[in-house]
Amino acid sequence: MINRFPYRGTAFNASARAAALVACAVSLAATPLRAQDAPLPPVTVGAGVQTSFVHDAPDGASSTDSFLLNSVRLYVNGSPAKKIKFMFNTEYDGAGNHVTVLDAVAQFEFSDQVNFWVGRMLPPSDRANLYGPYYAHHWAAFTDGVQDGYPFISAGRDNGALYWGQFGKAKLQGGVFDGTSATGKAKVIGAGRIQVDFWDPEPGYYLNGTFYGGKNILAVAAAGQVQDGNKAYNGDFLLEKKLAGGGSVSVEAELAKYDRLGGYNARYGTDQGGYVLGSYLFPPIAGMTGRLEILGKFAKASFRDGLTVLDRDYDQKTTEVNFNYVIREFNARVMFFYLQKNFSAVLANDKQVGVGFQVQM
Repeated sequence: MINRFPYRGTAFNASARAAALVACAVSLAATPLRAQDAPLPPVTVGAGVQTSFVHDAPDGASSTDSFLLNSVRLYVNGSPAKKIKFMFNTEYDGAGNHVTVLDAVAQFEFSDQVNFWVGRMLPPSDRANLYGPYYAHHWAAFTDGVQDGYPFISAGRDNGALYWGQFGKAKLQGGVFDGTSATGKAKVIGAGRIQVDFWDPEPGYYLNGTFYGGKNILAVAAAGQVQDGNKAYNGDFLLEKKLAGGGSVSVEAELAKYDRLGGYNARYGTDQGGYVLGSYLFPPIAGMTGRLEILGKFAKASFRDGLTVLDRDYDQKTTEVNFNYVIREFNARVMFFYLQKNFSAVLANDKQVGVGFQVQM
């Protein structure tokens, strides 16, 4: 801002004009570069909340009824310079009753094909990790022993650096990440993913569990991570097809193996399995704000190579059924769910019924 100089009379003398010009130059030089450049996108702030009511009935124990604040997230994004962005996201974890940093990323995005990120972020991994709980298709994500068993610091994230590029309908991702904080070992973790979309493309680094009939998707991908000879890898698949009348069907599947890297149970060296999920989104109904959807998922995971002979091998089978009211896709939805987990040994079987609420802005 140019300062105004109060003066007496109706005109400056020559020395006063010179002083004013010098002050004006100094003021402009001190103005932040951003104010002199072309306008940049504003800083955006968003938030999300997931909350639920759950009736839990474990075998051999009393049932419980709970109102849960599952998660609260705050999203901040901005652009300090052309082709440079930053992302800062936090989460209140209701189960742990604490706030943690999810993402803190400097993003250098030069083109669709050339992008570099440094900081804390989601490493290249399976589709499930790259959509997370707020963009998952079903409610009880990350409970089946299969989805996103990769090592992490917090909610699938790790500190490191990555490259990603979009080449039409193909996406490449690769990076190196801190091992000490994620696994306790000082060696870095190498991570990579390749995905091909045969129908509509999915631009950007992050993914969705569904597009709620907004796209025709046929995507196949493979991902893996390695640290000091230990490895984890998976293949994942998503098919989503629009139907006449406005409905859509979706099929998601994954096969994964966590071989002494990651996994759902730290007492076992190997965790491997797969799942398949299918859904039907009903056509719009006149007079109804949202849309109805029914969804089913089945998963099986096997845990082997226990730390001691007392750690018995066991299998986990997970069945989930959702009946959803999708008001505004991921920004507003209500999800009635049934979740059943059966274990062949070690852990007790468990059943849950409940309703989950999600709102984002």
